[in-house]
Amino acid sequence: MNNYLKSSFLLLGLACSFSAEVLAQGTVEDYNRAYSLRQKYSARNVLYSDVVPHWINKSDAFWYIRNTEKGKEYVKVDASDSKRIPLFNHEKLSAALSELSGKEVEPYALSLNSVLFNERQDTLRFIFDGKHWAYSLKKNRLISEGNVKPAAPQPHWMVVDDEKNGSPVTSPDGKYVAFIKNDNVYVREISTGKEKQLSIDGTLSNYYSSYIQWSPDSKSVVSCRIRPIEKRYVYYVESSPSDQLQPKLHKQEYAKPGDELRFKVPCIFNVETGKALIPSTELFSHQYELLGPSWNDDSKAVTFEYNERGHKVYRVLEMSATDGSVRTLIEEKEEKYVNYPRIYRNYLSDGKRIIWSSERDNYNHLYMYDRATGKPTHQITKGEWYVRGVQYVDEQNEVIYFSANGMNKNEDPYLIHYYKINFDGTGMVELTPEEGMHKCWFSADHKYLVDVYSKVDQAPVAVLRNASNGKICMNLEKADISALVENGWKAPEVFSAKGRDGKTDIWGVIYRPSNFDPSKKYPIVEYIYSGPGDQYVPKTFSSYNWWMTSLAELGFIVVQVDGMTTSFRSKEFEEVCYKNLKDAGLPDHIAWIKAAAKKYPYMDIDRVGIFGCSAGGQESTGAVLFHPEFYKAAYSACGCHDNRMDKIWWNELWMGYPVDESYSACSNVDNAHLLTRPLMLVVGEMDDNVDPASTMQVVNALIKAGKDFELVVIPGARHTMGDDFGEHKRYDFFVKHLMGVNPPSWDKIKK
Repeated sequence: MNNYLKSSFLLLGLACSFSAEVLAQGTVEDYNRAYSLRQKYSARNVLYSDVVPHWINKSDAFWYIRNTEKGKEYVKVDASDSKRIPLFNHEKLSAALSELSGKEVEPYALSLNSVLFNERQDTLRFIFDGKHWAYSLKKNRLISEGNVKPAAPQPHWMVVDDEKNGSPVTSPDGKYVAFIKNDNVYVREISTGKEKQLSIDGTLSNYYSSYIQWSPDSKSVVSCRIRPIEKRYVYYVESSPSDQLQPKLHKQEYAKPGDELRFKVPCIFNVETGKALIPSTELFSHQYELLGPSWNDDSKAVTFEYNERGHKVYRVLEMSATDGSVRTLIEEKEEKYVNYPRIYRNYLSDGKRIIWSSERDNYNHLYMYDRATGKPTHQITKGEWYVRGVQYVDEQNEVIYFSANGMNKNEDPYLIHYYKINFDGTGMVELTPEEGMHKCWFSADHKYLVDVYSKVDQAPVAVLRNASNGKICMNLEKADISALVENGWKAPEVFSAKGRDGKTDIWGVIYRPSNFDPSKKYPIVEYIYSGPGDQYVPKTFSSYNWWMTSLAELGFIVVQVDGMTTSFRSKEFEEVCYKNLKDAGLPDHIAWIKAAAKKYPYMDIDRVGIFGCSAGGQESTGAVLFHPEFYKAAYSACGCHDNRMDKIWWNELWMGYPVDESYSACSNVDNAHLLTRPLMLVVGEMDDNVDPASTMQVVNALIKAGKDFELVVIPGARHTMGDDFGEHKRYDFFVKHLMGVNPPSWDKIKK
């Protein structure tokens, strides 16, 4: 046999060997097993978990639901004596419900909504079977109180309130009512009915807000004069409405980057003299948003907050009710952006101090401000860690209860713990020392807290603690996952590796199939939702991850990573995103995946796919456009593919204002011609979060560039990863393009 034939047979043998290995994954059996995990790994198979305490009125007692072997058990705990007792007699209540509702109700299958417990009257109120019920615990008497009324429809969150529908407002002394008439501010004397016009310059195009506020001394009112703008709307065609044959046209208010915004000016009017104070707008002249105003307790001034367009300046301002002058109390100024959604503020009741949060030292911390000087007196919290929230400010004892991450250097830096600290920055106490992601609920008097903590690889634990020192008063529950383990469940792995700079730790998780075999080679699929505003890798226990668990079962290693551009590590870590959302932390993700594959050779670094929705839709498409050498296939759902097409607040905060060439550089539309890898685009035709046209413009650009791709449009769907149909399409897409095999026929798969 000549060398050519020998080489040919050798290559053929390798190909057959590779094919046999690949064909062992992505089979009908794998699909059926993957879909079966929804039930096998259901949260119903986790006992004594999902503790959510409900503190009763202002007492030191609370109730919660225990997930026991019998079913749901409603229990009450009195923190003062650390005893757990049934909230009600399950058998008696279920029997009463069965009799009155005409339905068979099993005692421990009860599912009560909106439970309210009146301890004084010893009465339990709840919703069951679409009706309100009241149950006397003493008399074991159940009363039906009528059907539940449907909730009034709420405005879509993108709708900007025009402030025209506020009700008339009565003065604190009860003598006057303030209201809007003909776009101006009026007051009416209640005793005589006599009306008085306070403003005279209100017009249709420069009207006064109906959200009028009285000064505490009843001498003045404040209202904002508003110069409106012509709003932008996005239009949707609902192709297949459920109530008619023909399509429907919908529209939704939707401001986009660069759009003109309204302008607000707070104006103060003295009711007796009619004197109007219209301030200079010098300190709030370039508005993105103006919040407030609200009166100071002494009635001498109003306070409001100014968010400058472009978000490089944020000010707390005070306007005098004597002369209308405006001064700065607090000013945040940044070269890139002030992270205004993250600001915590507490205007203390003494009228002299403000607790304020800021990232000015590269981490989110609390500062104490003096209102008189408009300067910080001191920094309350400090260090290379991140304040995540303030739960309570005890002004009497000058103590702050707060949560933070990154303080414990020997653990995952994203894990949240709870603390207390004095106003002067001394006496910090860690209330939840155990390693884990903690979530706490405090009693009304803040003497106690219920703490539930877990990790992705550690089942939840619930304890009752003393809120002054964190000491455990009572062990409430420890989740039992034995049924999960018997069904083959294995915890994901928490993995960390160095990022793009070779020194910063990047954290993520690894999901493997239940029949994992380290002797096989597994393609890698990354689930991505990245970028600023949050961190996204799960940190708490979950029996089933909808995006990763079943996908891994097909024969993939599925990962998720928090790289640079995400939040809660440091300002510097997040600011990589600025005018650069296309970065998406992908250089860190690539370094992390390479490190994982080096440690685990069964991870096939040559077959890496990626998928995501919304920002993740933009990022997954960006991965194959800007990093095709690493990412070999992408599934992208409802992506904000061009930041000029998406909602104003997200994009102007991170991409800046005015709209410039950075928007184009980050655009998947303008860079669609770079596509060289398989891509599946998915969009819901009724997406009310990201304009569906954002996806369709990518489609248009790909067609013009002569690129091959797949498009899935889901009728009636809103902001979605693809629903069940899209999930199956996603499975098939990665099986085909990363495993190199044809997916099994849908009619052979049991879902």
